[in-house]
Amino acid sequence: MIRIGKIVATHGLQGALIMTHIVGNSKWLKPEDVLFLELHKESYIPFFISQLKASGDDEYIINLEDTTTSEAAKKLIGKNVYVQEDILAKHATDSPLLWIGFNVVDKEKGSLGPIEDVMQAGPQWLARINYNDKEVLLPLVDEMILDVNIKNKFVRMDLPEGILDI
Repeated sequence: MIRIGKIVATHGLQGALIMTHIVGNSKWLKPEDVLFLELHKESYIPFFISQLKASGDDEYIINLEDTTTSEAAKKLIGKNVYVQEDILAKHATDSPLLWIGFNVVDKEKGSLGPIEDVMQAGPQWLARINYNDKEVLLPLVDEMILDVNIKNKFVRMDLPEGILDI
């Protein structure tokens, strides 16, 4: 599962929801796709889309099959939204969202561990790893990335000295 966004508001009286996403375009989601909402920590409940409409490059207005009232929709505000990796892979082949679970390999230190999550801070992507029992955020910038191997699931990087100590 890949976290792609969040339910941020309701829309209208028929249970429609506004979902923001970090994919970068609004052509990737289809009505037949399934969204998974994290109703409780690490519980990914499937929701089926009955209607959707792009509202810019980072937002959709969606209707879910079992959410037909504004009261039901309000309960979903603030919930993280996930999709299966294959849905996103068709549309965002170079997206750092696909790198979750990939091993980070530094040019000097070798294997650092898997990417646990990626997030976007402005135009910048960050990878979260756990290194020596400490959470570390690594900037995913072209200057540091040497290679992304999709087949073998690793990101080879040339990290500046001291970045793992921050």
